[in-house]
Amino acid sequence: MEKLISVKNVYFQYPGQEGYALENVTFDVFAGEWVALVGHNGSGKSTLAKMLNGLHFPQKGSVEVCGYELNEQNIWEIRKHIGMVFQNPDNQFVGTTVEDDVAFGLENQGIPREEMVNRVIEALKHVKMEQFLNQEPHHLSGGQKQRVAIASVLALRPSIILLDEATSMLDPKGRAEVIETVKTLKERYQLTVISITHDLEEAVKADRVIVMNGGKVFSEGVPKEIFGLDEQLVQLGLDIPFAVKLRKALQEKGISVSSQLMNEEELVNELWTLHCSK
Repeated sequence: MEKLISVKNVYFQYPGQEGYALENVTFDVFAGEWVALVGHNGSGKSTLAKMLNGLHFPQKGSVEVCGYELNEQNIWEIRKHIGMVFQNPDNQFVGTTVEDDVAFGLENQGIPREEMVNRVIEALKHVKMEQFLNQEPHHLSGGQKQRVAIASVLALRPSIILLDEATSMLDPKGRAEVIETVKTLKERYQLTVISITHDLEEAVKADRVIVMNGGKVFSEGVPKEIFGLDEQLVQLGLDIPFAVKLRKALQEKGISVSSQLMNEEELVNELWTLHCSK
């Protein structure tokens, strides 16, 4: 697979702080992949998100994005390839209407007006928000605001979408809306997604999970491998997804359910199949 991001032996330390915020961090991200970077507060995941967007530079090691090494000369080229959706959607809105907000980034890039109008409508359709074109952003729900923020990124047509705790301020319904939207767009357009999160329920959706702890990569693998760490994750301050907890509890009670089950839908389907077979 095509390698879009390569992080090699990266170190970063904030001025005046003891120890490294990132220490010898190495991993790759490939085209079309969804990678979840998880960890508790202070694990280094947010510092890493800022570095991938060019807000920090490695003090040792290297970061390469879409063939460009991260440095001051290449920063604007790199930002063309990465679209970032932040934690608080209200901090991202700059326009008086949804249409104005999605168009803002395109105007900054000097996109011709006719193409800009088409891109705005197309991007809002992708996130099912085209009927809110002339709506004021502050009238939207949290989930709707994040879907508009995603549309603003999509309109710029980046290779990679970076979600920086993008669901942490949403209620369960809004969180589900955003994750399902991203999942659908990833599959439809073969987007590469990196989600920075402390929520392992969100990480279940990823193709691969990287667990950060103390500025280092603690573990890396597919969700099944990572959630198999169980108590080790709890000791790191992370919670196990509800479906995984319930699956383990059922297995301890002697109910034969597959160890491959990672989410509630899969678990419900398997329990229904077991019930119908009796």
